[in-house]
Amino acid sequence: MNKLKTVMSAFLTPPLLALSASAAAAQEMPGAAMAEQSLRPYWHVFIAYAIAILLVLGWVLSIGKRLKDVEERLGQ
Repeated sequence: MNKLKTVMSAFLTPPLLALSASAAAAQEMPGAAMAEQSLRPYWHVFIAYAIAILLVLGWVLSIGKRLKDVEERLGQ
């Protein structure tokens, strides 16, 4: 049993170390490049999302109004 643990740890340790090293390397952020970036070029995307949200909100309110009308007619 002890020999099996030794063999398994010998096979599993290198891949796990490689994965942890690659994850650590992926988390490093370039300091100067990130500081220079801004969201200015994406103003049209924000406007598009605002319009889409307003349209969905209007649609939901419209459905609520029509459902209320149907409930009133069925209640009579």
